[in-house]
Amino acid sequence: MTRNIRVEELTQMPVEKQKIEVVERKGLGHPDSVADGIAEEISRALCREYIDRFGRVLHHNTDKIQIVAGRSRPAFGGGEVIQPQYILLTGRATRICGDVEVPVDAIALRTARSHLKRALRNLDLDTHVIIDCKIGTGSADLCEIFDRDASTVPSANDTSYGVGYAPLSETERIVYSTEQELLSLRSRIPAIGEDIKVMGLREDDTIYLTIACAMVDRYIDDLDHYVETKKEIVEEISAKAQSMTRRRVNVQMNVGDNIATGSVYITVTGTSAEMGDDGAVGRGNRANGLITPNRPMSLEATSGKNPINHVGKIYNLLSNLIAKEIAEEVEGVEEVYVKILSQIGKPISQPHIASVQLVLKDGVSLNSAHSRAQEITDRWLEEIPRVQQMIFRGELQTY
Repeated sequence: MTRNIRVEELTQMPVEKQKIEVVERKGLGHPDSVADGIAEEISRALCREYIDRFGRVLHHNTDKIQIVAGRSRPAFGGGEVIQPQYILLTGRATRICGDVEVPVDAIALRTARSHLKRALRNLDLDTHVIIDCKIGTGSADLCEIFDRDASTVPSANDTSYGVGYAPLSETERIVYSTEQELLSLRSRIPAIGEDIKVMGLREDDTIYLTIACAMVDRYIDDLDHYVETKKEIVEEISAKAQSMTRRRVNVQMNVGDNIATGSVYITVTGTSAEMGDDGAVGRGNRANGLITPNRPMSLEATSGKNPINHVGKIYNLLSNLIAKEIAEEVEGVEEVYVKILSQIGKPISQPHIASVQLVLKDGVSLNSAHSRAQEITDRWLEEIPRVQQMIFRGELQTY
């Protein structure tokens, strides 16, 4: 069956040539990202368990994780957590198949603790957090979709869409890499907490990076030490960012600090969830790890949704894969925007529409790029089982 793939030229100014660009990344320790990470890890753990027990993935969606902030009293040299943060694991999962019961709660709790241990190295799992599991059972009509002949292409669970684009702009790459660089600096500067937010603004040819970084109090002796450490971090990030661009880079960190009064951004655990910042799945980064108001985005939460027929997950990841390959392989393409729309109950490999919009370089005609872009899109739609395997193995980021 022929797929409904439409390739068209998009006449607009490429993002790199626009005067204003805004890009954000919420780091791995931000409460929203922590919720995303737990949700996705639980989904992957359930996938592995279902495959081991039944040879196939059963219905589940664990994309409703909530984090309720606690209270703390940070202090130079080490403060204390007064009230632990509360994490609610919720969603739906298949618990019984035939006469076999799956220990969903035990898997979810174990996975959540494992993820927290990796994501927040200064968090004490015994005293700083309460984890509660209230994952329910999937509805019968949605489970039925999973019980169809395994040889058939899964049917879409919803009428929804996914969005992707390529390539990343210079500012987008710098914002993303800034958080990665901060995490890599922890071995030398242990005061760096994992709750990081990087806001990038490119105004003409100047890139402004505004960084919020939850500093860990036990590694900072006093206010002078804080100021010195902050200056060192800014210098390191400035050098890294400047090495990635010919544009001017301006870096500021923890701009809400009031040095005169001693009010600075220090935490006990390295995350703002210890003192007032809640978190939820889907409120942070999109599937490519960024928040990009200059680009089209889907509001679907990608993390935690099942990777078999949940188009809110599959199509967001798939559209980015398609856009990336077109941008890399098709001559004369400056930017690619992909939107894939499903219809509930229809095969996910047969979307209602797969829209591919190409911003072409000067002098390039659509005819020269059309067939190759359509071919790449068609092949990826055929290879959705491969995308599912990539999700199972954790090869595709979701936040």
